[in-house]
Amino acid sequence: MLPDKDGPGAGGGRGPSEGEDPSVGLFREYLRLRTVHPDPDYDVALLLLDRLAEELGLPLKKYEICPGRVVSILTWEGTNPALKSVLLNSHTDVVPVFQEHWKCDAFSAFKDAEGNIYARGSQDMKCVTIQYIQAVRRLKAEGRKLTRTVHLTFVPDEEIGGHKGMETFVNHPEFQKLNIGFALDEGLANPGEAFTVFYGERNPWWITVHCPGSPGHGSRFVENTAAEKLRKVMNSFLDFREKEKQRLNTSECFTLGDVTTVNMTMVKGGVAYNVIPAEMDASFDLRIPPTVNLQEFERQIKQWCKEAGEDVTYEFAQKHTNQTLTSTDDNDPWWSAFREACKALDMTLEKEIFPAASDSRFIRALGIPAIGFSPMNRTPILLHDHNEYLNEKVFLKGISVYEKLIPALASVPACPDEA
Repeated sequence: MLPDKDGPGAGGGRGPSEGEDPSVGLFREYLRLRTVHPDPDYDVALLLLDRLAEELGLPLKKYEICPGRVVSILTWEGTNPALKSVLLNSHTDVVPVFQEHWKCDAFSAFKDAEGNIYARGSQDMKCVTIQYIQAVRRLKAEGRKLTRTVHLTFVPDEEIGGHKGMETFVNHPEFQKLNIGFALDEGLANPGEAFTVFYGERNPWWITVHCPGSPGHGSRFVENTAAEKLRKVMNSFLDFREKEKQRLNTSECFTLGDVTTVNMTMVKGGVAYNVIPAEMDASFDLRIPPTVNLQEFERQIKQWCKEAGEDVTYEFAQKHTNQTLTSTDDNDPWWSAFREACKALDMTLEKEIFPAASDSRFIRALGIPAIGFSPMNRTPILLHDHNEYLNEKVFLKGISVYEKLIPALASVPACPDEA
């Protein structure tokens, strides 16, 4: 049972718990760091990474990609560093918390009697960060040597619009020096037995439609108003939304990543109750699967605006158009290594298009294959939700998964372009 948020135990086990696995203790320590937007404390995360790098005996480099925003890179050099490296990416920031909806302090890392650890970032994605690190720790303790170099990157600002951390870093000269051949990034939990693997992403389009109209007094039937145009725009977008929703609900072969989601997220306009506004705006969040013809889709948006009325226009706050997919063909060496390592652990994989957006899209845009994967099965999807949690047994199993995946990927034989 969770503690009342204002009652005894709301601090949720600040000190180490007797008999607790050290990896779980480290995970909970990381969860307590308030790297939360809108003002994430990245300095405390950097201090923790410094300590962990020293414990692992591995070099940690830091690059300030913009003021106050640092990318850290932990490197385990392989026996053949001339080969392309393996990248294990994670982000250090977490989304805001509405504490009144939580049953405990969202940064207490409270663990209940069932071993569920409640904290913002427990699923997205501080778990993966610590799983990477602890898997490397175990491999090094065993005296393992890897053929390919493995880089662990810890990036800021993934959770804000535009993913400025990795989006900026991929254009940094130091990123090119990493010579990456394959990347692992975050995925999602799966409530069932299987583990979800993401080989592509939907493109996010953030669009604002401007509807100008005739102003006037609120007591009159003014013609050609902004509100009338806005209603037509809303109807066009939301009617399309309903059609896509029906496609998802009526086809067993579709997942959320296979359809286009449309959500109206902002409406602006008006100055007073009795004044008909001269302009009204509506903003939409669209997520478009890689199977959609983006040029045709934008032509449809133009048509909706034209049908809404004179001078209705739109502009993008964000418009991503890269539709690159990572190969999951049986003969692909990277996918084959990933799949076989999972098979050896008796894991069932479900391949999907990632329904939201992650840093993988910036990596794939460079032509680097990337897989989104978080080893969380038997777990409800609670990223960005209230009372986000991860069970400690699921967390610990994830370390064992990476303990197999990392050497498997770092042992992929030289590809033709590396010969």
